[in-house]
Amino acid sequence: MAAYLAGAFSPEIQSTELAEPGSLFLIAELDGRPVGYTRLRQDPPPDCITGRHPIEIVRLYSVKDMIGHGIGAALMTACLEEARRRECDVIWLDVWEKNPRAIAFYERWGFVKVGEQDYQLGNDLQLDWLMARNVQI
Repeated sequence: MAAYLAGAFSPEIQSTELAEPGSLFLIAELDGRPVGYTRLRQDPPPDCITGRHPIEIVRLYSVKDMIGHGIGAALMTACLEEARRRECDVIWLDVWEKNPRAIAFYERWGFVKVGEQDYQLGNDLQLDWLMARNVQI
């Protein structure tokens, strides 16, 4: 996990992600305190993602003590609104197969498993599910 965090969240990488065309960060705040964020990106998706104009939820995180308090729902609502604003027809994401809480959250929002892909976390090769849903549901 330490290797992943160092490789995925360095100032240089964050700066690059912020400047990436088609990338958008949305921050959730509660009483002026950041409590979660999501990142959307429009890049070519894996083959199992169908649609003419897809958008990816790259990350959707809530601070630990706020899980279960509606932060994820607010962020997901904002993601869907942005996808509609951009006239996307499919929204997709990947999630670790051994994260049942996240999978259940996404399923409640209408996402279904459409594929799988390997994900390297440090020295640990993991399997992610690719999940997608129609934006207009």
